[in-house]
Amino acid sequence: MLVRTLIFCAVQALGAGLGWWWGGVWGVLWAGAAGVWLWFIADLLRSARMLHWLRGEAAGPAPARTGVLGEVAERVQRLLRAREQAAQDSAVRLQDILDALQATPNGVLLLDDRDRIVWCNHNAARHLAIDAQRDMLQFIGNLLRDPDFTAYLAAQDWSHDVVISTRLGDGAGLARLSIQLCAYGEGQKLMLTRDVTAVEQAEAMRRDFVANVSHEIRTPLTVLSGFVETLQTLKLDADEEARYLALMAQQAERMQRVVEGLLALSRLEASPPPGTAEWLPVAGLLGRCEQEARALHALLAQEQTLSFPHWSRPEDAGEVAGVPAELHSALANLVGNAIRYTPAGGRIEVQWNWQPDGSAEFLVRDTGPGIDAEHLPRITERFYRVDRSRSRDTGGTGLGLAIVKHVAQRHGAQLLIDSVAGKGSTFRLVFPAMRLRRPAKS
Repeated sequence: MLVRTLIFCAVQALGAGLGWWWGGVWGVLWAGAAGVWLWFIADLLRSARMLHWLRGEAAGPAPARTGVLGEVAERVQRLLRAREQAAQDSAVRLQDILDALQATPNGVLLLDDRDRIVWCNHNAARHLAIDAQRDMLQFIGNLLRDPDFTAYLAAQDWSHDVVISTRLGDGAGLARLSIQLCAYGEGQKLMLTRDVTAVEQAEAMRRDFVANVSHEIRTPLTVLSGFVETLQTLKLDADEEARYLALMAQQAERMQRVVEGLLALSRLEASPPPGTAEWLPVAGLLGRCEQEARALHALLAQEQTLSFPHWSRPEDAGEVAGVPAELHSALANLVGNAIRYTPAGGRIEVQWNWQPDGSAEFLVRDTGPGIDAEHLPRITERFYRVDRSRSRDTGGTGLGLAIVKHVAQRHGAQLLIDSVAGKGSTFRLVFPAMRLRRPAKS
């Protein structure tokens, strides 16, 4: 400002000197007036160019670099740069938030004050079978027509969620979906969706497990209590007393098998996966299973007529890496089930087969009663039984296949079950090549 004032004074002094030389006092006055007007017009033109630039009608740098207008231009440019940086930072933060909402396993929808979709992430689109682009600004009630959700949306009480059945958009079939609304802003809503199918299935399994354990323990306890009361109150001869004691021992053994099975499952779940440091011969493992199968067959054959397996053990069975006790338990359970459920006249095959990819399978095939397709997804659950009366007759605990499944998972193997009701079943335990060693060729 001082420099500009000095320049103005210098120009006026120069004009006054020229005016005095040209016309004396009147020349000084005319020169001064002309200088003021010229300075004023130059400032108007300079201000007009600056205003033109500020309106964005002129590209390039500011037309004024010095003086008041130059300082104004510099400050305006500084504010514009700060605003652009703030806008960029806000855009980055917004994108980070949207990326985080996309990454969450839950579905997230933003609804406006008229319950129309403003934004949704991929999981929400999958949960509700909607298109994030096509269904934008659509009323959520038109896209989700479940009566429970409609009532939940209209009730305006969103302190709890609502669980509905729906069909997922990725073709995964029916699912149970938890939906909760949260109000924010001026009538806007945050809608959260969560697939609770697995949670509800786990809860159902937990209830079944508690009920089944109670049943398995209560039944033999009731029998034992009855026999104890009989022995305490009645005078029995030696034969009757011996028969009652034998039945009591049988029920106590049944409870012991249930407890041992539960403890085995607990150990399997709590132990780390086995490594590949310990190798055991497959032939020895199969031989031990065959000996126990003969003992089981002899024991059960006293009460009913059963079939005995036909064994196929190749000379190059090789070795498998894992925990010997766990592997033996898995193989023995599969063979034991086949013996228990295949009546006389049927056929049981036990095989160890190498596969072209280096893996190997332990196969147990029987011609027993088979399993309906509806039971196959749950057949490896604890205490799940296709026929409870048949399981009691054969002395099963309902834990065998659950143990086999856990052993398979710990050793990287797969338990594959093929069965047709009335035509028998095939159980295959497929071990990966990394846990197998074939004998060296001589």
